[in-house]
Amino acid sequence: MTAAAALQERIAQALSQGLGEHIVARPYQLDSAFIPWSHQPALLEDYARNRELDIDHWLAHAGARRGQALSPRQLLALLDPLQHAARDSAFVLGQLALPGHYGLASHALQGAPDLLQALRLLCRFSARLSPLLTPRLLIHEDELLLYWTEACGLPTAQRNHLVDMQMSAVTAMAQWLGTEALPWRYSFNRTQPADLSQHAAYLGPRLQFNCHIDGMRLALGPARRPWPGRQPAGIAAAALAAQADPPALQRGLRAALYDSMMARAPALPTLDESAAQFGVSAATLKRHLAQQGTHYQAELDTVRAHLALFLLALDGHSNETVATALGFHDTSNFRRSFKRWTGLTPGAISSSPSMLGI
Repeated sequence: MTAAAALQERIAQALSQGLGEHIVARPYQLDSAFIPWSHQPALLEDYARNRELDIDHWLAHAGARRGQALSPRQLLALLDPLQHAARDSAFVLGQLALPGHYGLASHALQGAPDLLQALRLLCRFSARLSPLLTPRLLIHEDELLLYWTEACGLPTAQRNHLVDMQMSAVTAMAQWLGTEALPWRYSFNRTQPADLSQHAAYLGPRLQFNCHIDGMRLALGPARRPWPGRQPAGIAAAALAAQADPPALQRGLRAALYDSMMARAPALPTLDESAAQFGVSAATLKRHLAQQGTHYQAELDTVRAHLALFLLALDGHSNETVATALGFHDTSNFRRSFKRWTGLTPGAISSSPSMLGI
């Protein structure tokens, strides 16, 4: 089997596990109003009241009104003042976020028989459960890796807060539904903060910073352990799969583009091919990406960097094999590109996989 064929087989396996969903029909944008007020906005309002914020001013700041569906941009605007309301706001909000009260998607999570199935549901129906950051699941031998990519763009100042919130949400959900704390390991794509007290209090001591992904890692044994008193999530999950709640199956534009690129790897699509896949012109896709703080080449580089990191650090392939699999004609070109993507050489990752931070 050629390196490219082996990579395609590995990606197909990962996609089926929850790495991504090849969904291309009308991905949502920053200003797509599809988030019901009774979902995440209601949770944020409760927290804002507890922190004694001026609710009318808080709503006006986001251009939001009770009872109306909100866009991701408005949800971010509601989150912005809460980020500064308390040092532990991300972790407290996260503890309240999952399974949540988001209709069928939350019912499916609550009925999951074990953590692994719950994480697959979280990835599958992320538009309802995590509309701002898209979770992705990767199974490697006897471990799982859950990591996040942007759904439709995030302000830099809010990204870390949202990552902490999502990690806290998954940690708390797993402990509540499984009735035990699990030995997660956490990696953060940022420099280590001066004060780690909140991370340590809510997530524990297994924290690694200066990584290339924001993710959580856990042995598969605890993830497959049946949760007590749970019934199969078949009814709610089947209803969702049958389009009972169509927005639950959607993706943000950047997440859908990531999915599409992953599904085509190693022959990644051109801008024109991706635009045609989403039913827009190349100029329109470029404009939409610019509105979300990115551009097409940056999205290509992210996918290729992730593929290279996983193949080098998780699967243990050689630089030459990965370079060939990703379509590079020689290893030196791959080395230069990898250094541009990550700031490291492929050899540094191969010799010390922990540098990946997963």
